[in-house]
Amino acid sequence: MLSVPFPLRYLFATDPVAMGAVLGIAYWAIAAHLVRRAGLTQKTGRTGAVTLIQRFGSALNLNIHFHLLALDGVYELTAVGPRFRRVAAPTSAELDALLGQIVGRIARHLERRGLLVRDAEASYLSAGPGEEDGLAAVVGHSISYRIAVGPNEGRKAFTLQTLAPALTAPAGDERLAKHSGFSLHAGVAAAAHQRDKIERLCRYIARPAVATGRLSLTAQGLVRYTLKTPYRDGTTHVIFEPQDLMARLAALVPRPRVHLTRYHGVLAPHSALRALVTPAGRGKRTVATERSPAERHRAMSWAQRLKRVFRIAIDTCERCGGKVRIIASVDDPAVVARILAHLQEREGAGRTPADADTAHRGRGPPGQGALDFG
Repeated sequence: MLSVPFPLRYLFATDPVAMGAVLGIAYWAIAAHLVRRAGLTQKTGRTGAVTLIQRFGSALNLNIHFHLLALDGVYELTAVGPRFRRVAAPTSAELDALLGQIVGRIARHLERRGLLVRDAEASYLSAGPGEEDGLAAVVGHSISYRIAVGPNEGRKAFTLQTLAPALTAPAGDERLAKHSGFSLHAGVAAAAHQRDKIERLCRYIARPAVATGRLSLTAQGLVRYTLKTPYRDGTTHVIFEPQDLMARLAALVPRPRVHLTRYHGVLAPHSALRALVTPAGRGKRTVATERSPAERHRAMSWAQRLKRVFRIAIDTCERCGGKVRIIASVDDPAVVARILAHLQEREGAGRTPADADTAHRGRGPPGQGALDFG
């Protein structure tokens, strides 16, 4: 995981191009390190990664950081095809040197683009939140843990401390490097056969911003959000005015057409090696061949994906719990429209006026409760 200083979090929220460039710099530095450790060169070795760009912190604050699922090795390009070479985990010294290299390259890139200004005493970004830009102000307040709207605008967010402060510092992590506000953590690894661990890791880094089970209303009508892990000072909850909670959530929404999942190296969509190194065999193929039955079996069907992600089992009858099967496929738009209109008419036949008022309201994700702000 790569986290960045507060000013860069604001830059990434307002300039997705800069965010993508910085992510690319970080990946290529990591890839070059792995290739060197494998004893290969950029011409003879290739690696890959999948990055999930996470935008939130534990207190619903805007905290853009990168979770990189990197291969723990390199594919050597041989005459008979790619051959994987595993690389040992980095030492503390190697991690420190790697982060220093990443920070230096990021600083030079931002300076060339005119986004970073250096003087004799310090370095700072050339742009900041504009006074007339309402969304930029909301973003800035969210990053700095401050209230964005209402009479308490600009103040630190209200917190609740229900535990005694920790008297001892947590044990240091030997695979954690820090440099100039950046941090690089490489302490989590999973072997190829540890499918359950890999799935848990993917679910963790791809989780949504808000855990609705930790949201509640106080007797005063405020929103209380329970932190997943208490802070060292004993803070266990964050308290929001309803309007300020909406501002926090607005800051977490990415800009249109900004992808939060990125693929690199041999795992990139247009990589010529992707079809050769992935179990499902998807990607560009040098020879026009069909995927084998084993490769097609590796890829989940849409029914499996709906069940895995949303817990919607479309192959199970809701009434009796038995298995359902496809008896027909209707693809004529006119017929589909008539069927849906009939179902909607039949469903609304027994509704009361109060039910009809709520029939067209948006539905939240499965299992998400509603907060009544009055």
